[in-house]
Amino acid sequence: MDENASGRLRRQNPDNAVEGDKALNGVYQLQDNRIASATANTMSNITGLHGDKAQNGTAGGSRIASLNEELDIMCGPLLNYKGMSGERANAILWHGSVLIVTNPGPKQPELKLKCLGPADQGAYASQKLENSQGIQEHAAAGVKLYEDSEKTFWRFTLELPFQDFEACWEYLLPNVRFLSRLSSQTSSARTFVVPSVSQSMRIMFHSCNGFSVGTDEDAWSGPALWNDVLRINDSKPFHVMIGGGDQIYNDGVRVRGPLRQWTDIANPHKRREYPFGEGLRADCDKYYFDNYVRWFSTEPFATANGQIPQVNIWDDHDIIDGFGSYTDHFMKCPVFRGIGGVSFKYYCLFQHHIPPPKPTFTIAPRQTMGTPGTIVTGAEPAQLEDAFVLQGMQEDPSWIIGARPGPYVEERSRSLYMRLGARIGFLGVDARTERTRHQVNYEDTYDRIFNRVRSEISSSAEITHLIVLLGVPIAYPRLAWLESIFTSPIIGPIRFLSKRFGVAGGFFNHFDGQVDLLDDLDDHYTARQHKHERKRLLLRLQALAQEQNVRVTILSGDVHLAALGRFYSKPKLNVPAEQDHRYMVNIVSSAITNKPPPKAVANLLARRNKIHHLDHHTDETLMNIFDKDPGDSQRTANSNNCTMPSRNYAIITEAPVTEIANGSANGHVVGNGTASPPFAGAENTHKKDGHSPVHSGEVGAGTRHVAASGVHRGAMPGGLDVSIRVEIDQHDREGKTEGYGFSIPSLTTGDKV
Repeated sequence: MDENASGRLRRQNPDNAVEGDKALNGVYQLQDNRIASATANTMSNITGLHGDKAQNGTAGGSRIASLNEELDIMCGPLLNYKGMSGERANAILWHGSVLIVTNPGPKQPELKLKCLGPADQGAYASQKLENSQGIQEHAAAGVKLYEDSEKTFWRFTLELPFQDFEACWEYLLPNVRFLSRLSSQTSSARTFVVPSVSQSMRIMFHSCNGFSVGTDEDAWSGPALWNDVLRINDSKPFHVMIGGGDQIYNDGVRVRGPLRQWTDIANPHKRREYPFGEGLRADCDKYYFDNYVRWFSTEPFATANGQIPQVNIWDDHDIIDGFGSYTDHFMKCPVFRGIGGVSFKYYCLFQHHIPPPKPTFTIAPRQTMGTPGTIVTGAEPAQLEDAFVLQGMQEDPSWIIGARPGPYVEERSRSLYMRLGARIGFLGVDARTERTRHQVNYEDTYDRIFNRVRSEISSSAEITHLIVLLGVPIAYPRLAWLESIFTSPIIGPIRFLSKRFGVAGGFFNHFDGQVDLLDDLDDHYTARQHKHERKRLLLRLQALAQEQNVRVTILSGDVHLAALGRFYSKPKLNVPAEQDHRYMVNIVSSAITNKPPPKAVANLLARRNKIHHLDHHTDETLMNIFDKDPGDSQRTANSNNCTMPSRNYAIITEAPVTEIANGSANGHVVGNGTASPPFAGAENTHKKDGHSPVHSGEVGAGTRHVAASGVHRGAMPGGLDVSIRVEIDQHDREGKTEGYGFSIPSLTTGDKV
């Protein structure tokens, strides 16, 4: 195999090689060189049947290979962002990957990639391109991650040098044919944009990207808001797309899938003891794969998948509704353990472009709670018949892997840390793998997460913002009174009537017989059983912000409405928000596709929006940002300005950092520690309580704020501009939105309080 047709994207001029290849980049690339070469050598000996054990994988059986000259693509391409490297070597590289799913066959696919020049093709664009280094056309051979008799997963690893300008890249898959009728994109060429070496990434955030069982999808115009995402991306490109959980809804497996018979079993004991045998596992495997192919090929979501690099963390619907939040004895049943493994397999492949680890292929029960160092068994031979699974891969450097398997998903949690350009760090917390009704994550997992983040930020003086993804809101109205009602003895007679006569049948779920909303309430950090863990997490984030002089901002989804919660120092402490390490905003953006809750629910939550006291120093509440309902609609009560029951997504952009000296702000004052008012009247921001603006970036929050468009930048140098884009009309298949904006200041060095 020719050296240039390897797993890494080699530049055609070897003199342009960068030092970063010698260090961390080897983790991303060198193993793919070896594997791609081995794959090519193996394929050269194949004449129609294949399946023997390969050098870098586990395989068995035989399969009929497609002999078409063109490669048939069942799903993809899917574009992922993996991180940055070489910051300390002055040879900064962008790492990512492209995934395609094809019919099995002997042909090894190839990807070609080239830089088209500056994304903003203004004056001197050609001169910039001519003077830039390392941007000639590249070629990469696909690395086989997984294969069985029905499909093959191929990954192309991308490694690109950052430029002095925001660069547009194009990748092409030659000699391919798209099989999906759902995708309108027939060309194999795609483009994406990488920020300049001095830019932070422009972020699009979404969650709940699918429909709950029973939803009339046509009444909601399908995934229409992705049309709005693509329109804004054409105007002002996004550099990364963060999925906050529920990127796909797999709940249909219990209604129109292979778990229907199990779900219909009325006897709870029989349901708990129901076996998850090889036949049921194979049926569930097919359902999850087919559902991923269907949804990830659905337009306009499919186009966004190939143009905006993704970073994803899963939540319950990526597995099945409420996974982890039902009673412990029921969660440990064979069926839940089995679908936990199947869903994790395809989560790894489709959402992270990595081969599934061996434990995914096991269904034997293991004791994992409270037992650090649990020995994990190997793959079951029956499940590896007629299958290839890539082995011997080093873990991706972005992972923060838990010390022990989760209680129900028999895998270790996988959180993420990576740089999002020049001055933003990103932490994505896997808050599902270790979840039970009484915990979100193990304490030793939190230790690993904070040790990693502290180490990364300490060695990167440029970072001024840390964005933390928690799938479920952490600053949210309390609903403890509703939990008390749902768990009180008064529910007993209603449950009896439901079982015997079908009364209030939709009020109880089909899994453990509890009130259907209880698993959603138990998911919340503000649920009473999670409140101590919640407080410990928030205090650790405050300590990290103070210690490292970084502004912490939290992203959440799950609840199918938009809101902005925030924590801040109590007014009596008289700490300006620009110097307040306790000031943390929780951006709640959900759902981009699923239907919102009724107006009455949003109004109820707004009425419960009290000022809560985290401790003696910190208050919390929701911010009033929705100065009007979108368009001419009437979605909420006139008194409700803090919760919005409409489909939505969020845009986060760093404001111009002209006042940051030498590109470094961590531990130094940004500008003069103040911000220009983004809205008339911003000078009067004396904080009375959390219902009032606590700094100038919150004054005039809403549709008239300069950040509302998601394109124009605010006037808080080094801060973050936030726009929540809210759907105007659910019947509009163009998915038009109205923006609501505000700004978050960077954290300046002041007196520690």
